[in-house]
Amino acid sequence: MLQLMMKLAAFAILDSILKSISSMSLFGASPGFGTGGTSVFGNTTTDTHNPMKDVEVTSPPDDSISCLAFSPPSMPGNFLIGGSWANDVRCWEVQDNGQTVPKAQQMHTGPVLDVCWSDDGSKVFTASCDKTAKMWDLNSNQAMQIAQHEGPIRTIHWIKAPNYSCIMTGSWDKTLKFWDTRSPSPMMSLQMPERAYCADVVYPMAVVATADRGLIVYQLENQPSEFRRIESPLKHQHRCVAVFKDKQSKPTGFALGSIEGRVAIHYINPPNPAKDNFTFKCHRSNGTNTATPQDIYAVNAISFHPVHGTLATVGSDGRFSFWDKDARTKLKTSDQLDQPITACSFNSNGNIFAYASSYDWSKGHEYYNPQKKNYIFLRNAAEELKPRNKK
Repeated sequence: MLQLMMKLAAFAILDSILKSISSMSLFGASPGFGTGGTSVFGNTTTDTHNPMKDVEVTSPPDDSISCLAFSPPSMPGNFLIGGSWANDVRCWEVQDNGQTVPKAQQMHTGPVLDVCWSDDGSKVFTASCDKTAKMWDLNSNQAMQIAQHEGPIRTIHWIKAPNYSCIMTGSWDKTLKFWDTRSPSPMMSLQMPERAYCADVVYPMAVVATADRGLIVYQLENQPSEFRRIESPLKHQHRCVAVFKDKQSKPTGFALGSIEGRVAIHYINPPNPAKDNFTFKCHRSNGTNTATPQDIYAVNAISFHPVHGTLATVGSDGRFSFWDKDARTKLKTSDQLDQPITACSFNSNGNIFAYASSYDWSKGHEYYNPQKKNYIFLRNAAEELKPRNKK
C-alpha cells in the first residue's frame, strides 16, 4: 500500500511538472520557427485563444487589429506592421527562431484601417479614420502626413511604376486619390460611385470594391485610369479583395470576399468566363445539416501565397482556411479560436503566415469584452500552402 501511495504521489508531481511546462510561453521554448505547433511534450491543451499552438507576437495592440503587412523582399529579415482601433501602428522584427521583438510605434488620432510598405522597405504608409494618411520613415522613426480626405481613409497602397511612384488612397468620401509624397495636393483624384470598402494593387492593376457591391478595375500604366466596372459575382456586402497573378507573375484576376461567408474567384479576361469564374462557400458552421440553421460569418481578409499562388481566408468564425483555387480544393481549416480572425498576411517568401485574433464588432457592442486580449499569431505554413498535385 505504501509503495502504491508513493507511486501515485510521484505521478501527481510528474503530471504537475508536465502541465507547468506545457503552459509555458512559446517564446524561448521553441528551438526553431514553426516548431511551436505543439507544446513541449506534444500533449494537447484546451486553450481556445491559440488552439493551433502558433507563435504569439509579443506586445500586440490594445484594441481590435484591422490590418497586417509584412516587409517587402528587398529588406533583409522579416518585419511585421499591424494597425489597430487603438489608433496605433506597431512594428515588430520577426527573428529566425520565431521570436518577435517590438521595434517602434506611431499614432493617429483615429483608428488605423490600412497599412502598406514602400518597395524598398524604408517607409510604411498608414490610413486612418482621422481622414489622413501618414508616411512613417522607419530609419528616423518620424511620421508625417502625406494625404487628406473628407472622410475616413479605408485603403492605402504603394504604386511603383516605371515612370512614377505614388500612394493610392481610397476613402469613404467616394474618391480614389493618388499622391506624390512630396506634395500636399493629390496628383490625381478619381470619383467613385460609392465609398471604398477594400482594395488591392499588383502593378499594373488595381481593384477597388465599394459600397453597394461596386467593383472597379483600374489600369496604372502611364497614369492611373478606370479600366472596367464589373458586376459583382457576390450578392452581399464586399469585405476584402486580393489580386492574384498568372504563371508569368502578371495580375490576371482577383478574389473577393463578402460578409456572407463566400469568396468569388474572378478573372479579368478569362477564355471561358462561365467556366473560369466561380464562387465558393467558406467560414460557415453546421455544414449541410438542413435540420439546423447554418451560421454564416464574414470573410475578413484574403491573402495569396507569394510562391504557390494558393490563398488564405480568415473569418469572423475564428478560423483560417487555405485553398487551391486552380484545383478548387480546400487544403486546410484551422481549429476555432475564441475570437474572430480580423487580418492576415504572408511574408515575402511565404514561409510565415500571420493572423490576428480580436473582436470585430459583428455581434454588436454587447458582446465586446474589454478584458479579452488581442493576439497576433505566426504560423510556419509553407508546406500547408503547397498545391497537392506538386511535390
